Amino acid sequence: MSNLPLTSNKLLSTLSSSDYERLLPHLETTDLPLGQTLYEPNQPLNYAYFPLNAVISLVNILEGGQMVDATMIGNEGMVGVPLVLGTMQIPMSAVTQIAGQALRIEASIFRSTLQGNGALYSLMLRYVQVLMGQIAQNLACIRLHSAQERCCYLLAMMQDRVGSPELIITQEALSRVVGVRRAGVNEIVNTLGRAGLIGHQRGKITILDRAGLEAAGCQCYRTLRAEYGRLSRP
Repeated sequence: MSNLPLTSNKLLSTLSSSDYERLLPHLETTDLPLGQTLYEPNQPLNYAYFPLNAVISLVNILEGGQMVDATMIGNEGMVGVPLVLGTMQIPMSAVTQIAGQALRIEASIFRSTLQGNGALYSLMLRYVQVLMGQIAQNLACIRLHSAQERCCYLLAMMQDRVGSPELIITQEALSRVVGVRRAGVNEIVNTLGRAGLIGHQRGKITILDRAGLEAAGCQCYRTLRAEYGRLSRP
């Protein structure tokens, strides 16, 4: 897998050149294969991750092993917000949903860098606020919008984060992201395919009509896109 520009992470790209150069020596590019677990629940966090084109899900694991996705994070943000808030653990798993690359930084170095860089710390706090809003938006979406609308919104978000209309994701993984059974997501995918919005084959979904996909989705996509657009403004 070829290296991507470090500025592919939109959160880091909002930093000034001097602040970014201060952080750069501590960042390393890493490949994140599909299904890799970055964090285990209530275990120490070793790294913070800034995705470049990978998509990571924060996953709640219930008794009995059932998994529920809380939200997904891509090149708009970072994985490891407990480090910003002064803790070293998270009660969820972090799992690679779509394979790709990320920049990572050791947790101890990241925490010390935050303490010595007010601009970076302020940016990370604003990101935490937006991420909390994203999780809340997802909860409202599950309650108020149809599974098909939610699927359209989430596919649009994935395309933004991957930077390509081709999404390497299984329908099983998509069903967990959308919050429906696999049979339900199969029906949605087939419906969107017949409408010409997406193409699909085993393990891959291709966005064919992005404008149509957004129109078929709920308002959540537009709401979150606006929120992330404000991240660069204090």
